[in-house]
Parts: sequence; C-alpha cells; structure tokens
Amino acid sequence: MEELATKLLAEGIQKKVVSPGKGDLSTFPDGTKVIFHYRSSLCDGTVLDDSRTMGGRSKPMELILGKKFKLAVWERVIATMREGEVADFTCDVKHTALYPLVSQSLRNISAGKDPLEGQRHCCGIAQIHSHHSLGHCDLDKLQANPQPLVFTLELMEVLTPGSFRLDIWAMTDDEKLEVVPQIHVEGNALYKKGDVKEAAEKYHNAIACLKNLQMKERPGDEGWIKLDLMITPLMLNYCQCQLIQGQYYEVLDHCSSILSKYEDNVKAYFKRAKAHAAVWNETEARADFAKVVELDPSLGPSVAKELRAMEERIRSKEKEEKGRYKSLFSYDSNAPATATTG
Repeated sequence: MEELATKLLAEGIQKKVVSPGKGDLSTFPDGTKVIFHYRSSLCDGTVLDDSRTMGGRSKPMELILGKKFKLAVWERVIATMREGEVADFTCDVKHTALYPLVSQSLRNISAGKDPLEGQRHCCGIAQIHSHHSLGHCDLDKLQANPQPLVFTLELMEVLTPGSFRLDIWAMTDDEKLEVVPQIHVEGNALYKKGDVKEAAEKYHNAIACLKNLQMKERPGDEGWIKLDLMITPLMLNYCQCQLIQGQYYEVLDHCSSILSKYEDNVKAYFKRAKAHAAVWNETEARADFAKVVELDPSLGPSVAKELRAMEERIRSKEKEEKGRYKSLFSYDSNAPATATTG
C-alpha cells in the first residue's frame, strides 16, 4: 500500500483513506463495472457535485473501466480501492482540467436531459478553450481557471466483465444501434402495464442514445436523417407519457421541434393540440386539431371528443371565475356606512 501511495503521489494524486474497505484489492480488468458515490470539491471545501444529493436523489455513479471515460483520473484512483472503502483523492490540475465538461454531463443526466446537451461538437480540449458557457456559473469559473480538486469516493460494488448488462453509455456505436429497438419494446411494454414514468425513462434513454450518435453526423446528411427518423417515434411516445404526467410545456417544445422538420406528422399535431388545450391555449389547440382532421379525416371523432372536453373545461373555468368575481365585488347592504373626512 505504501508503494501504491508513493506512485499516486508521483502522478500528482494524494490519497487519504477515510474508511478502509473489505476483502482483497480487485485486479480491475478492462470491462469491470464499478459503482461508487462521489463528492467533488474545491480545495477550500466548496462542494461542486455530490451523487447523494444531485438531482434531489441519491444515485451512485456507474462506470465501465477501459472505455476511455473523459475523466481518466477516476479510473486511476478507483483501481486503488477495495469494496466499501471511502477515500479522499486530491488531484492536480492536469487530472481535473476536463471536470467541468464531465460535471455538466452528470448534471444533465440527473435532470433527465441528454448528457451532451449544451456541449459543442468538438473534442474536450477544444471545448475548454472555446469560452463556451456550460450553463453553470461554478463550472464556467472552473473552466476559465482550472484548479486542483478533491474527489471523495465510496466504492460500493465491483462487477466483473460479463456479469452485468452493459449500460448504454458504455456501448460502442454498433451496440447502441442494436439495443435501441429493444429499449423501445421495453418502453412500450411498461406503458401498456401503466408504468408511465418508467416507460418515459426508457424512451428518454433511447432518444439520448440516438442523439449521441446523431452528433457525429452532419445535419441533413443521410446518416443524420436516418437517426432522426428513429428518434421521432420514440419522442412521440415520450411525449405521450409526459402528457399523462402533466408536463405540457415539454410536450409543446418537443412536438413543435418535430413539426419544424416533418410538417405532416399527425401524431405530433394531436399531442401538441392536447397540450395546448391543457394550458388554456384555445386558439392554438383548435388550429392543431383542425390540422389533424385535415391530414387524417378518420380522426374526426377523436378530435371532436377532445374539443368537447376542452370546451367543457373552459365553461367550468369561466363559471368558476365569474363566481369568484361576484364574491369579490359583493357587499352587505345592511352594513353601516363609514364616513370619511378629507
């Protein structure tokens, strides 16, 4: 262990064991999956990220070793830990320069977004020098002024290669293309069972996976279009889940994006119309419902049903507001008058 600590120190990494682990040290061959909690801090103690609180929930990091993770130092230090061990690793700037980009991706994931959202289509080093905002003040400051960081890691579990199903982000491009249809089917099965939230997560993961591949293509090229045609039905399924969960403005954004590319997509018009109706955009809802019937007259009865429901909600709202105003301006005629003097 002393030899290992000396080697780390020579590499610009200082390790401090907070709580020893158990068992023998793994050999950590490539393909090993490690599950760990992390807390990233400045050397003054300011916490940047904490997997136990990020996104309002406690979710450990899962990493496949040997897959060229952008923050290589994590793989390096994990390989010095036993299961159950907690340790602080103070790492020089040469190991932490890419942390702002990694943190942005982790924060996106915790918020249910595409991990690469907000990142430009270039290598990590180029992004560091591009002066492009990462959308977080603390990360922008760290990107502009790189400094040593302290990573407090707790190694929860070590899984040997072949003993688990690969996470999407650890797959090759070919593996991602092969698994997306399977995830689509799994999402459909969950939706039919009524597990809407879980289904939405499946669709979202598949979409994020395809968008990751799409970033490698030139917009409008054959490969980009092929991927976009795979994304669209998944996005519509995701929007259906979000409609049920009341995320109407997200549905409006996604359906509008689809319609900006595919002007005759009936499902996008229908879902956007329902979202408009839900947020009291009557004019926009009627326009979208009319477009649905224009593109597919067989949907006339379904549209009529939605219009009746919208009109009933509007009448109920107007009645409620009328009663509220009447109560606001009513007064007791038997109440004594109050004289005022100027």
